[in-house]
Amino acid sequence: MNFLFDNKKYNKLAVDNHSFYIKAKPFPSIQFKNFINKKTVTQLYKDFPKYNNKIWINHKKTGKNINTLKKVAHDERTYPDSLRNIFRELNSKQFLLFLETLTGIHNLIPDPYHIGGGMHVSKKGGYLNIHSDFLWHHKLQLHRRVNVLIYLTPNWKKEYNGALELWNKNKTKKIKEYYPDFGSCVIFNTNTTSYHAHPIPLPKDNMLRRVINLYYYTSVRKKSEIYNPTFTNYGIIKKSKLKKSLFHTKNSFFSEEILNNYKKDAK
Repeated sequence: MNFLFDNKKYNKLAVDNHSFYIKAKPFPSIQFKNFINKKTVTQLYKDFPKYNNKIWINHKKTGKNINTLKKVAHDERTYPDSLRNIFRELNSKQFLLFLETLTGIHNLIPDPYHIGGGMHVSKKGGYLNIHSDFLWHHKLQLHRRVNVLIYLTPNWKKEYNGALELWNKNKTKKIKEYYPDFGSCVIFNTNTTSYHAHPIPLPKDNMLRRVINLYYYTSVRKKSEIYNPTFTNYGIIKKSKLKKSLFHTKNSFFSEEILNNYKKDAK
Protein backbone atom coordinates (compact mmCIF):
# COMPACT_ATOMS: atom_id res chain seq x y z
CA MET A 1 0.00 0.00 0.00
CA ASN A 2 2.91 2.36 0.63
CA PHE A 3 4.04 4.47 -2.34
CA LEU A 4 0.87 3.49 -4.19
CA PHE A 5 0.79 6.53 -6.45
CA ASP A 6 4.45 6.31 -7.45
CA ASN A 7 3.21 3.97 -10.18
CA LYS A 8 3.45 5.83 -13.49
CA LYS A 9 0.11 4.45 -14.62
CA TYR A 10 -1.45 7.27 -12.59
CA ASN A 11 0.61 9.88 -14.46
CA LYS A 12 -0.77 8.52 -17.72
CA LEU A 13 -4.30 8.22 -16.34
CA ALA A 14 -4.30 11.90 -15.37
CA VAL A 15 -2.83 13.13 -18.64
CA ASP A 16 -5.09 10.98 -20.82
CA ASN A 17 -8.29 11.99 -19.01
CA HIS A 18 -7.72 15.71 -18.40
CA SER A 19 -9.72 16.87 -21.43
CA PHE A 20 -12.60 14.50 -20.67
CA TYR A 21 -12.68 15.65 -17.05
CA ILE A 22 -12.85 19.39 -17.65
CA LYS A 23 -15.53 19.00 -20.35
CA ALA A 24 -17.79 16.74 -18.28
CA LYS A 25 -21.33 17.89 -17.53
CA PRO A 26 -22.93 19.21 -15.38
CA PHE A 27 -19.52 20.06 -13.88
CA PRO A 28 -16.05 18.51 -14.15
CA SER A 29 -16.09 14.92 -12.90
CA ILE A 30 -14.95 11.40 -13.66
CA GLN A 31 -15.14 7.85 -12.35
CA PHE A 32 -12.18 5.48 -12.54
CA LYS A 33 -13.03 1.79 -12.21
CA ASN A 34 -10.52 -0.43 -10.39
CA PHE A 35 -8.62 2.69 -9.35
CA ILE A 36 -6.64 0.92 -6.64
CA ASN A 37 -5.12 -2.53 -7.09
CA LYS A 38 -7.29 -5.45 -5.99
CA LYS A 39 -5.04 -6.56 -3.13
CA THR A 40 -5.07 -3.12 -1.52
CA VAL A 41 -8.76 -2.40 -1.97
CA THR A 42 -9.67 -5.85 -0.62
CA GLN A 43 -7.60 -5.17 2.49
CA LEU A 44 -9.30 -1.81 2.98
CA TYR A 45 -12.69 -3.49 2.75
CA LYS A 46 -11.72 -6.18 5.28
CA ASP A 47 -10.43 -3.57 7.72
CA PHE A 48 -13.31 -1.12 7.27
CA PRO A 49 -15.00 -0.73 10.70
CA LYS A 50 -18.27 -2.55 11.32
CA TYR A 51 -21.42 -0.45 11.28
CA ASN A 52 -21.89 -0.68 15.05
CA ASN A 53 -18.27 0.12 15.87
CA LYS A 54 -17.96 2.86 18.48
CA ILE A 55 -15.75 5.02 16.25
CA TRP A 56 -18.71 6.15 14.15
CA ILE A 57 -20.44 9.49 14.65
CA ASN A 58 -24.12 9.77 13.79
CA HIS A 59 -25.32 12.76 11.85
CA LYS A 60 -27.22 14.92 14.31
CA LYS A 61 -29.63 16.40 11.78
CA THR A 62 -32.39 14.16 10.49
CA GLY A 63 -35.36 14.58 8.22
CA LYS A 64 -35.74 15.23 4.52
CA ASN A 65 -32.05 15.82 3.79
CA ILE A 66 -30.13 13.23 5.78
CA ASN A 67 -30.73 10.64 8.49
CA THR A 68 -28.91 8.91 11.29
CA LEU A 69 -28.46 5.74 9.20
CA LYS A 70 -25.49 7.51 7.61
CA LYS A 71 -22.42 7.70 9.84
CA VAL A 72 -18.97 9.28 9.63
CA ALA A 73 -15.54 8.92 11.23
CA HIS A 74 -12.93 11.64 10.80
CA ASP A 75 -10.44 11.16 13.63
CA GLU A 76 -7.59 9.24 11.99
CA ARG A 77 -6.42 7.96 15.39
CA THR A 78 -9.44 5.64 15.32
CA TYR A 79 -8.81 4.31 11.79
CA PRO A 80 -7.45 0.80 11.24
CA ASP A 81 -3.83 0.93 10.05
CA SER A 82 -4.63 0.21 6.40
CA LEU A 83 -7.25 2.98 6.28
CA ARG A 84 -4.92 5.42 7.98
CA ASN A 85 -2.21 4.56 5.48
CA ILE A 86 -4.45 5.04 2.43
CA PHE A 87 -5.42 8.51 3.65
CA ARG A 88 -1.71 9.35 3.93
CA GLU A 89 -1.17 8.09 0.38
CA LEU A 90 -4.12 10.12 -0.91
CA ASN A 91 -2.62 13.23 0.70
CA SER A 92 0.85 12.57 -0.75
CA LYS A 93 2.76 14.71 -3.22
CA GLN A 94 2.31 12.14 -5.98
CA PHE A 95 -1.46 12.03 -5.59
CA LEU A 96 -1.71 15.82 -5.43
CA LEU A 97 0.19 15.99 -8.72
CA PHE A 98 -2.17 13.41 -10.18
CA LEU A 99 -5.16 15.57 -9.16
CA GLU A 100 -3.60 18.77 -10.46
CA THR A 101 -2.86 17.15 -13.81
CA LEU A 102 -6.34 15.65 -14.11
CA THR A 103 -8.33 18.69 -12.98
CA GLY A 104 -6.10 21.51 -14.19
CA ILE A 105 -6.36 23.10 -10.73
CA HIS A 106 -2.86 23.95 -9.53
CA ASN A 107 -1.41 24.19 -6.04
CA LEU A 108 -3.86 21.80 -4.37
CA ILE A 109 -3.57 21.33 -0.62
CA PRO A 110 -4.93 18.30 1.32
CA ASP A 111 -6.87 18.46 4.57
CA PRO A 112 -5.04 16.66 7.41
CA TYR A 113 -8.03 17.34 9.69
CA HIS A 114 -10.51 15.40 7.50
CA ILE A 115 -13.24 17.96 8.22
CA GLY A 116 -16.41 16.68 6.55
CA GLY A 117 -14.40 13.83 5.07
CA GLY A 118 -12.89 10.64 6.44
CA MET A 119 -14.83 7.38 6.36
CA HIS A 120 -18.57 7.32 5.64
CA VAL A 121 -21.00 4.42 5.91
CA SER A 122 -24.74 4.00 5.30
CA LYS A 123 -27.08 1.05 5.80
CA LYS A 124 -30.60 0.19 4.63
CA GLY A 125 -32.69 3.36 4.57
CA GLY A 126 -29.67 5.68 4.46
CA TYR A 127 -29.61 8.59 2.02
CA LEU A 128 -28.26 12.09 1.40
CA ASN A 129 -30.35 14.64 -0.49
CA ILE A 130 -29.24 17.07 -3.20
CA HIS A 131 -26.77 19.62 -1.88
CA SER A 132 -23.66 21.66 -2.54
CA ASP A 133 -20.71 21.34 -0.21
CA PHE A 134 -19.17 23.83 2.17
CA LEU A 135 -16.53 25.75 0.21
CA TRP A 136 -14.43 27.38 2.92
CA HIS A 137 -12.22 25.51 5.38
CA HIS A 138 -12.15 27.72 8.46
CA LYS A 139 -9.25 25.87 10.08
CA LEU A 140 -6.97 25.88 7.02
CA GLN A 141 -8.31 29.21 5.68
CA LEU A 142 -8.56 27.67 2.23
CA HIS A 143 -11.08 27.28 -0.60
CA ARG A 144 -12.48 23.80 -1.30
CA ARG A 145 -11.98 22.77 -4.92
CA VAL A 146 -12.01 18.99 -5.45
CA ASN A 147 -13.71 15.95 -3.89
CA VAL A 148 -12.33 12.40 -4.10
CA LEU A 149 -14.50 9.41 -3.16
CA ILE A 150 -13.35 5.78 -3.14
CA TYR A 151 -15.95 3.03 -2.73
CA LEU A 152 -15.30 -0.08 -0.67
CA THR A 153 -18.33 -2.38 -0.94
CA PRO A 154 -17.84 -5.51 -3.11
CA ASN A 155 -20.47 -6.75 -5.56
CA TRP A 156 -22.56 -3.60 -5.65
CA LYS A 157 -25.57 -3.89 -7.98
CA LYS A 158 -27.71 -1.13 -9.50
CA GLU A 159 -30.81 -2.38 -7.71
CA TYR A 160 -29.10 -1.48 -4.41
CA ASN A 161 -29.41 2.22 -5.39
CA GLY A 162 -26.72 4.37 -3.72
CA ALA A 163 -25.55 6.03 -6.93
CA LEU A 164 -23.85 9.42 -6.61
CA GLU A 165 -26.06 11.74 -8.64
CA LEU A 166 -24.84 14.97 -10.24
CA TRP A 167 -27.50 17.63 -10.87
CA ASN A 168 -27.73 20.77 -12.95
CA LYS A 169 -27.10 24.21 -11.48
CA ASN A 170 -30.81 24.80 -10.82
CA LYS A 171 -31.34 21.47 -9.03
CA THR A 172 -34.08 20.64 -11.51
CA LYS A 173 -32.55 17.73 -13.42
CA LYS A 174 -30.21 14.83 -12.74
CA ILE A 175 -27.48 14.85 -15.39
CA LYS A 176 -25.19 11.99 -14.43
CA GLU A 177 -24.87 9.19 -11.91
CA TYR A 178 -21.97 7.07 -10.69
CA TYR A 179 -22.65 3.79 -8.92
CA PRO A 180 -20.41 2.92 -5.94
CA ASP A 181 -18.60 0.07 -7.68
CA PHE A 182 -16.01 -1.70 -5.57
CA GLY A 183 -12.60 -0.04 -5.81
CA SER A 184 -13.83 2.77 -8.05
CA CYS A 185 -12.90 6.40 -7.52
CA VAL A 186 -15.10 9.41 -8.29
CA ILE A 187 -13.49 12.84 -8.56
CA PHE A 188 -15.34 16.11 -9.09
CA ASN A 189 -14.94 19.87 -8.75
CA THR A 190 -16.81 21.75 -6.05
CA ASN A 191 -18.47 25.15 -6.22
CA THR A 192 -21.79 26.70 -5.21
CA THR A 193 -23.69 24.87 -7.96
CA SER A 194 -21.96 21.47 -7.97
CA TYR A 195 -25.12 19.79 -6.69
CA HIS A 196 -24.86 16.10 -5.88
CA ALA A 197 -26.51 13.45 -3.73
CA HIS A 198 -27.38 9.81 -3.15
CA PRO A 199 -31.06 10.59 -2.42
CA ILE A 200 -32.70 7.18 -2.91
CA PRO A 201 -32.73 5.25 0.39
CA LEU A 202 -30.68 2.07 0.34
CA PRO A 203 -33.09 -0.90 0.09
CA LYS A 204 -31.04 -3.96 1.00
CA ASP A 205 -30.38 -5.45 4.43
CA ASN A 206 -26.74 -6.16 5.31
CA MET A 207 -25.43 -4.17 2.34
CA LEU A 208 -23.44 -1.19 3.59
CA ARG A 209 -22.41 1.69 1.36
CA ARG A 210 -18.76 2.17 2.37
CA VAL A 211 -16.78 5.13 1.11
CA ILE A 212 -13.73 7.17 1.99
CA ASN A 213 -13.98 10.90 1.28
CA LEU A 214 -11.14 13.36 0.80
CA TYR A 215 -11.33 17.05 -0.07
CA TYR A 216 -8.66 19.30 -1.56
CA TYR A 217 -8.17 23.04 -1.34
CA THR A 218 -6.38 26.05 -2.77
CA SER A 219 -5.38 29.37 -1.22
CA VAL A 220 -6.97 31.34 -4.08
CA ARG A 221 -9.88 30.99 -6.49
CA LYS A 222 -11.72 33.22 -8.95
CA LYS A 223 -13.41 36.15 -7.23
CA SER A 224 -16.71 35.25 -8.92
CA GLU A 225 -16.60 31.84 -7.22
CA ILE A 226 -16.10 33.16 -3.68
CA TYR A 227 -19.24 33.30 -1.53
CA ASN A 228 -19.71 33.87 2.16
CA PRO A 229 -19.02 30.59 3.96
CA THR A 230 -21.84 28.13 4.55
CA PHE A 231 -21.98 24.59 5.81
CA THR A 232 -23.48 21.88 3.60
CA ASN A 233 -26.22 23.65 1.68
CA TYR A 234 -29.47 22.01 0.53
CA GLY A 235 -30.90 25.17 -1.02
CA ILE A 236 -29.73 27.70 -3.60
CA ILE A 237 -26.93 30.01 -2.47
CA LYS A 238 -27.33 33.65 -3.42
CA LYS A 239 -24.39 35.95 -3.98
CA SER A 240 -24.02 38.63 -1.30
CA LYS A 241 -21.40 41.09 -0.15
CA LEU A 242 -18.49 39.26 1.40
CA LYS A 243 -18.05 39.66 5.15
CA LYS A 244 -14.50 39.04 6.29
CA SER A 245 -15.64 38.17 9.78
CA LEU A 246 -17.51 35.11 8.46
CA PHE A 247 -14.25 33.60 7.23
CA HIS A 248 -12.64 33.58 10.70
CA THR A 249 -11.90 30.23 12.32
CA LYS A 250 -14.15 31.06 15.27
CA ASN A 251 -17.17 30.76 12.98
CA SER A 252 -16.69 27.00 12.68
CA PHE A 253 -17.41 24.90 15.73
CA PHE A 254 -15.56 21.97 14.15
CA SER A 255 -12.42 24.00 13.55
CA GLU A 256 -12.40 25.42 17.06
CA GLU A 257 -13.06 22.02 18.58
CA ILE A 258 -9.98 20.41 17.01
CA LEU A 259 -7.48 22.50 18.94
CA ASN A 260 -9.53 22.57 22.13
CA ASN A 261 -9.77 18.79 22.20
CA TYR A 262 -6.03 18.48 21.66
CA LYS A 263 -5.37 20.73 24.65
CA LYS A 264 -7.79 18.72 26.79
CA ASP A 265 -5.73 15.59 26.12
CA ALA A 266 -2.79 17.26 27.86
CA LYS A 267 -4.65 17.28 31.20
